[in-house]
Parts: sequence; C-alpha cells; structure tokens
Amino acid sequence: MSEAILVIKLSALGDFIQATGPMKAIRDHHPAARITLLTTPPFEAMARATGWFDEVWTDGRPSWGNLAAVARLIGRIRKGRFSRVYDLQTQGRTVRYFQLLWPGRPPWSGNAPGAAFAYGGPERDRLHVQDSQREQLRRAGIEAVGPPDIGWLTGKGTLSPPEPFALLVPGGAPHRPAKRWPAARYGDLARALAEQGITPLVLGHGPEEAAIAAAIQGIEPRAQVLVGQTSFGDIADLARRAALVVGNDTGPAHIAIAAGAPGVVLFSAESNPSLSAPRPIRIDQPVEILRRDDLADLDLAAVLDAVKRVRP
Repeated sequence: MSEAILVIKLSALGDFIQATGPMKAIRDHHPAARITLLTTPPFEAMARATGWFDEVWTDGRPSWGNLAAVARLIGRIRKGRFSRVYDLQTQGRTVRYFQLLWPGRPPWSGNAPGAAFAYGGPERDRLHVQDSQREQLRRAGIEAVGPPDIGWLTGKGTLSPPEPFALLVPGGAPHRPAKRWPAARYGDLARALAEQGITPLVLGHGPEEAAIAAAIQGIEPRAQVLVGQTSFGDIADLARRAALVVGNDTGPAHIAIAAGAPGVVLFSAESNPSLSAPRPIRIDQPVEILRRDDLADLDLAAVLDAVKRVRP
C-alpha cells in the first residue's frame, strides 16, 4: 500500500500561490504517495488543476462554534491514516488540529509544539514565507523546494487585448481598504501608461472593484476594464504576455508575478513585504516593492520611477 500524505493549506489566494513551490516539492518527494490537500472551497479548482493531489478536501475551516463539524474533520483526518502531515498553514487553527488528534497523531511537519518535524518560534516568524516553508520542509527531509510554480494555471484563452498592455490591480480585500493605493492615483498611472502606448487593463471582481475601475476609466478612458471577466487562469495567461503589472498586495498581483510578469507591488502598514512580498520566479524578472505606512502618501512619481526600473 502506498503512503498517504496530507497537505494543509486553507487560505488566502496570495498565500496559496506562495505555497505552490512547497506543494510541488512534496509531490516530487513522494511520487508514489496518495496525497490529499485539506483546503477551503475557493481553492478546490486550482488545487485539482495542479495535478499534485489525488484528493482535495474543502472542509478545512469549520467554525469553532460548530463542534460537530470540527469533530467530523478531526475524525476524517484520523480515518485517512496519514503517514505524514505537512501543515503549510501553520496558524493557531492548524496547531489546534494537531492537538485534537491526540492520541495517535501522525508525524507532523509544522509549528505545532510536539510535532515530529517541528519548526516554530521567533526564528521562523522573522523569515519570508518562502524561506520559512523551505526550512520547514528541509527539517522534514525535503531539500529541493523551488519558487512558486503556476505553469499549470491557464484560462479560457479568449482575451486578446492590444499589446503592449499593463495589468492594474487596484482592489483588495473589502475588510482591508488600507492596503489599496487610491483609485485616483491609479487613474493618473493609467494615463501615463496610455501616453507611452501601453494599454492599461484594470482587473478586479465585484461591485466595489467595479466602482474603482470606473473611477480609473473616468480619468483615463483608454483604460480597458476587465472587472468580473477574468478567472485566476485568465490573469495568469494575461500576465505571461503583459509588459508589466502594478498592483496592491492582493491575490491577482501575486498570480501575475508568479506567472513571470515584471511588476511593481504596493504595500502599506497592513502587511510586511519582508514576510510576504511576491518574489521573482526567475533571475531576469524585475520586481519592485514599494511600501508606505499609508498608501495615500505614495505619489505617482515614485510608482512611475519603479515602472521605469522594471521596464526600461
């Protein structure tokens, strides 16, 4: 009987993209294993598209108030009889899963105290997530861990914007508006790009980001709005052809960088780029990170200077 492996990665989109390198490394290290991913519904299609998992479970985040659902999940993990668990989430929730599996816990790679392959503490918390996961897997015997790998992520192939074009990602999580550069600045950036002969393509989804895109297009009518028209795979396809991407620290920007686009990614005090910024996937891919505690203090000139550095 082949070994059974459980990988845990629950959220969010940018974190999922960052974890694709470790996920592939786990598959490469256990080529004959039956590998299950424990995740949440938004990531099911992507997880299946990787080809790295034999099963995808989407019940990975039950409410702590729903004790029956928590018990079902813990029971399901027990019944899986996993010979190893790789916890790539490494948060309080998954530490508690480890605790609830007593007795008879499977060999566990993560930051849970008492895990067979434990890796936690201040040293881990100071590292970029890619470096942290690389060291976590090294301690579990996996030495070769590459950068994010989304070569499997493709879209419908129906979008044909005029080239050259730039992807603009002006939105972000609704509950974290401080992670957004002001829409008016994106409008000014769109105008500057259009004047250089680069078509700005504005990405996003939902009514709130549609309103942001409309504000940008109101400043620069040559901008094309693709809000609600792109899947994650479509974004990856566009990024592989884009002159550059400029975006806030949000999932679509992480996809674009992981697909190989040159890019400028904007951070506020809401997140720390030294821990979570998207990194180039190859040595010749220019990526600039700009940070201001308040993104309202980031002026257009600084972003345009960064654009010149990534696209001379």
